[in-house]
Amino acid sequence: MADKAASPAYQARMTDIFPPAPPVGTPMLPVRPSVETCRFLSLRRSANKAMLAAPGPTGKALDDILATAMRVPDHRRMTPWRFIIFEGEARSRFGEAAARIQADEDPSASPEAIEITKKLLLRAPTVIAVVSNPTDDGRTPVWEQELSAGAVTYNLLLTANAAGWAGVWLTEWISFSKGIDRLLGLSGTERIAGFVYLGTASAHPQERARPDPAALIQHWGR
Repeated sequence: MADKAASPAYQARMTDIFPPAPPVGTPMLPVRPSVETCRFLSLRRSANKAMLAAPGPTGKALDDILATAMRVPDHRRMTPWRFIIFEGEARSRFGEAAARIQADEDPSASPEAIEITKKLLLRAPTVIAVVSNPTDDGRTPVWEQELSAGAVTYNLLLTANAAGWAGVWLTEWISFSKGIDRLLGLSGTERIAGFVYLGTASAHPQERARPDPAALIQHWGR
């Protein structure tokens, strides 16, 4: 299958979709009304993790997605997150190492579970681990920084969708393993916010049940 992310036509279209960031201090619009964006968000749906095929975003296409994803609330500009990208053979190498870690951390893990772990990152051609790395500076609450990491993860998924890529945000046990943290070189204060799997959907996901807004919204003081 041809890699659409590398095609000149795709690169030209992405240049129009992702304008460069303006210089610092440039007056910015406080709102950007967009019916298309409202419709996009109203119908947003994650892809099925078992139905993500090649190609996925690579090179400049992925760089543009990540740069746009970073435009999230970030109190005091702490940049409390970073990204680890898995492409090509790196996905299977991670799987082999993760399987050894799983066997060490969970002696009860079945051979079937170990095999599943080996193939976790092979479910999509492009996988991004979002790392939450807050700094406790005594001024910016760590909780706020962790919320920013969640925001950048979701913004990554939204940006990729808007650029034409299917995706899903997953955690699974590899997001909560000390062994995986060491494998990825995380510091003692860093945590994995999740793995974002990106590619081309091989099937349409079905709509799922959604919450009832009336049951979750409260008007204080009424």
